[in-house]
Amino acid sequence: MQLYRYWVGLTTALAAVLLFGVAASAQPPRAPLPLEPEGSRGEAIFPAVEGWYRNADGSFTILLGYFSRNEDPLDIPIGPDNQIQPGGPDLGQPTHFLPRRAWGVFAINVPADFGEQRLTWTLTANNQRSEVSFWLNPPYFVDPFLNRANGNTPPRLRVGDGEELQGPPVTGVSATYTASVGETIELRASARDEPLTNPPPPRRRGRPRPPLTLTWRLYRGPAEVVFESGAEDGTNGRHEFRDLTGGETTTFATFTEPGDYRLMVTANDISGNGGGGDQCCWTTGFVDVTVR
Repeated sequence: MQLYRYWVGLTTALAAVLLFGVAASAQPPRAPLPLEPEGSRGEAIFPAVEGWYRNADGSFTILLGYFSRNEDPLDIPIGPDNQIQPGGPDLGQPTHFLPRRAWGVFAINVPADFGEQRLTWTLTANNQRSEVSFWLNPPYFVDPFLNRANGNTPPRLRVGDGEELQGPPVTGVSATYTASVGETIELRASARDEPLTNPPPPRRRGRPRPPLTLTWRLYRGPAEVVFESGAEDGTNGRHEFRDLTGGETTTFATFTEPGDYRLMVTANDISGNGGGGDQCCWTTGFVDVTVR
């Protein structure tokens, strides 16, 4: 009996060691607790589905964003830790993730016969995996071109001498540049907007939002980019306009490492980032820069 107990105890101890080793090496994703406060660093990034809409040619566009629980930006290259499947891993998603919530950061066009197919975006940040599956789910239908409650429409954005853009980022890259390490390049962009047909009453408290803003950010790239606004109307790549007529802006970007970069420029109105979560109204464009 004592020999039997010895072998049982030894077997149980070995099993516990093996289970602990598997758990320690696998490091399964950790979901935040319901009432857990937001983190600072070493946290997860959650992909988010904003909605979808129908295009004039019968195809569809799906809008996606993310929520980062980290206080600092985090880079996740395209690959096993940042992939969209099937058809990926690269379907245009960002690799540079800014802190907190980012609405409608990119869009994926799918054909008219997409039907009930599904795509899945998987993100692994700090050994914590998150994923979201998305399809043409009827409750997620949105109209990013018109807020019917107040008549709001997206601002119009022009990058350099390119075509005027309006709405989510679905038109590809607006301009391409080349630069050298340490060199500063000039980014020109303009924005304008239309007044609301049914404006809300003025805010009585707090600083009022500017009627129109234009902001440059890093979307993809091997290193941070330094943005400087070339006027008194903004700093760090952000410009504020006094009225909806908008105007021309100049932003200077400096690169510290060689590689391929993609920059994102967004025009927002008083609805704020991502329309404040309403999916209307903002306009985004992209610029590619090759740094040698």
